[in-house]
Amino acid sequence: MTSNGSDAPSAGNNMTESIFFSYNMMTFHEEFAPASVMIDRSISPIFYIIGVFCNPLSAYIWLNKKTRRNNSSAIYLGTLSISHFVFLILHIFVELNYAWGIKTYNGPISCEIFNVIYYVPQYMAPLLVLSFTVERYIAVCHPFSKEKFCTVRRAIIAVVILYISSTLLSVIQGYFWTYNPSLGDCDHRVEARLGGQTSIINVWTWISELLIFAIVPLAALVFNIFVINEIKSLTKRGPAYQQPGSGSPTASTVTLLTVSFYLICTWLPATLVYSLQNLFMANDRMTAEEIRADPEWRSYFIYITIRKAIEEITLSNSACYFFIYCITGKHFRDQVCALFGLEKCVRSEEVQPPAYKQYMAVAKIDHVTNGHTSITSV
Repeated sequence: MTSNGSDAPSAGNNMTESIFFSYNMMTFHEEFAPASVMIDRSISPIFYIIGVFCNPLSAYIWLNKKTRRNNSSAIYLGTLSISHFVFLILHIFVELNYAWGIKTYNGPISCEIFNVIYYVPQYMAPLLVLSFTVERYIAVCHPFSKEKFCTVRRAIIAVVILYISSTLLSVIQGYFWTYNPSLGDCDHRVEARLGGQTSIINVWTWISELLIFAIVPLAALVFNIFVINEIKSLTKRGPAYQQPGSGSPTASTVTLLTVSFYLICTWLPATLVYSLQNLFMANDRMTAEEIRADPEWRSYFIYITIRKAIEEITLSNSACYFFIYCITGKHFRDQVCALFGLEKCVRSEEVQPPAYKQYMAVAKIDHVTNGHTSITSV
């Protein structure tokens, strides 16, 4: 869940409609919470550079014919990379608007369309992570169902369904947002705000944000715990090893678990902080001097600075998976080396002693049916 600029605490009246006629949110935070603006302006560009370059590279490697063949996890990871790339591009426009005061999509019609598109990749990412986490759970804990449910065809169908679902969830944003000529900016539609805490926008935001950015990551956490417990159980009864150089196209479970936990650790804190914003309401009928001296406003400024720092950590989720893939996946690492002509890097790993090549398998060895052992690579 990434902020789209609605960072002000809600009071009896909208900030921009009372004392803040002379401020937009950027100038207001520059004046009273400069640290939050500095965090926003200095860290985000770093993740843009990393993500805009690395996400297309990750998508290319995961979705090339060799990698995706018989590897359903590659479909999810490749789509996730595309989703992150699209989100970062859109986030640049949001950043220009709210952190730098440069108007981008702010106009009639474009305001509504942009906010619909902006939410689609945000919804896609947690849903994709949950999907391949469930797939990993099936492959590890129910290996005899793997051939039926963990296929490339089913992964493609699941991705299409997730995209349609995310789009449908985002369409309502076109009603919530509209261009406000008096502000010269996108703002929530007046009709959507009627009723205060029980307004349609407030109710929808709470339901959708908690579902996608809290319940979905927590569900992924539960499935991860099942997978880890099953792997521990297998190792106690006889660990299985797989040679990374064997050419198996299947993404390793350690990669998928790391990606899943990274999403959980970066999205849940942002969801928690976002849910606390109503606790930092302040009186907006004050002069600048009164605002600086008011303890409620000081609490808000501390809150918004912490929130901006956490949002930057969350933004890293859309930029840094490439490094997880390289660290945890030999096949992915080899593909990167080959892509950049670093064959020496690949050869150096191939000549390492077997002890360095063995790692915990994604395999089920102890399921026996009719006297035969079923070995299932995950």
